[in-house]
Amino acid sequence: MVNEDIHILLFYKFIPIDDLEYFVRTHARKCKELGIFGKVLVAHEGVNGSVSGTQEQLEQYKTFVRSLPGFADVWFKEEIGKSHPFNKMIVRIREEIVSLKRAVDMTKKRKYVSPDEFLKAYEQEEDFIVLDARNDYEYTLGRFKKAINPAIKTFREFPAFVNEFKKQVSPDKKIFIYCTGGIRCEKASVYMEEQGFSNVHQLQGGIINFCQQKPNTLWEGKCFVFDKRLVSDLGQGNTPITYCVSCGTVCDLLRNCKYVRCDKLVVQCSNCQEQLHGCCSKQCMHTFLQYSKERAEKKKKGEWVAPKLEQTYAI
Repeated sequence: MVNEDIHILLFYKFIPIDDLEYFVRTHARKCKELGIFGKVLVAHEGVNGSVSGTQEQLEQYKTFVRSLPGFADVWFKEEIGKSHPFNKMIVRIREEIVSLKRAVDMTKKRKYVSPDEFLKAYEQEEDFIVLDARNDYEYTLGRFKKAINPAIKTFREFPAFVNEFKKQVSPDKKIFIYCTGGIRCEKASVYMEEQGFSNVHQLQGGIINFCQQKPNTLWEGKCFVFDKRLVSDLGQGNTPITYCVSCGTVCDLLRNCKYVRCDKLVVQCSNCQEQLHGCCSKQCMHTFLQYSKERAEKKKKGEWVAPKLEQTYAI
């Protein structure tokens, strides 16, 4: 696999799955057989996954997935990298493949806007709203021009945003909603219609598909991705629109604060990362150094218990 490009697939499908354990067992076995890495979430409402491997491995994987009942039309969004963005292969059962914590009828017919139509609406200055269905840290890193930020920490907060949004926006207002690959805006658009909005259209294929079809047009900055990379350029070559949290220089390097009780996801340049020992601030650095000293002493005495943490970039 030396010098061979790694292909990265992103896909999902809302489709009823009854026997979750059988689906997971057979899917995990196939992934192990192919030698690929990634994460595939399975729920009664469908499948949401991202995997990586060589082109040959992933062509076999796509053939396998499309052979499953009801999956013949599944859409794989694809990127190419130089290394695996995943450390292992996980196939796991979840209550939802993307967590909204609301009952949403995903059998309803959805409305889509193609990349061509999306770009044309901008160019002709049509009367519409562009709504980002992602989390605030994703929006900060990159977004479409004039897009509204819902300012949510996780997708589960989207319903609360909608409650306030519908007080400000006419229910028949044309809304274009988007996310990275399409899964969140697909569920979000149906939810918004159930809340009374009648003219919501999701960007078909999400950010990834648009930037592949219409590069260097409407997208600003970089794109957050839920794997080891954290940031994808999407082949755009865009200048970062974010700044180092510590010194303010233009930067798009993401990292979690090394102080384990902070663990905040921040944009920070490599120079500040080195000077602050991987921490997001001087305060965290001083606490981290003291914490590390105390941890070392407790380890010697056999008293150390690692704290449980919540991931700061959950969907």
